[in-house]
Amino acid sequence: MTTTFFLMLCGMLAVTYIPRAVPLQLLSQRQLNPVITRWLSFVPPAVLAALLAPDLIMKQGAVHITADNLYLLAAVPATLVAWRTGSFFGTIAVGMAAVACARFFGMT
Repeated sequence: MTTTFFLMLCGMLAVTYIPRAVPLQLLSQRQLNPVITRWLSFVPPAVLAALLAPDLIMKQGAVHITADNLYLLAAVPATLVAWRTGSFFGTIAVGMAAVACARFFGMT
């Protein structure tokens, strides 16, 4: 392993670890304001939505919101399960089952 590669690896480690470790250390002994706690509770769903939305509504670089968009159709029951139950694994199972059923019955 060359020195340059090792230094690059250490740099990547630092810029990945430090932004996570510092807030954890600083805030671990404090009680956060309930408004901030509530606001932070929306971060994971917002990030997940931002990651999933392009795959659900885009096809080959263009917006594809039609009845033959298999993944968008499968997202509807999965979203309902997520909203009603809050179950991560239930949501995944319903989404996978919806895609499997749609493919089995030739709706691709």
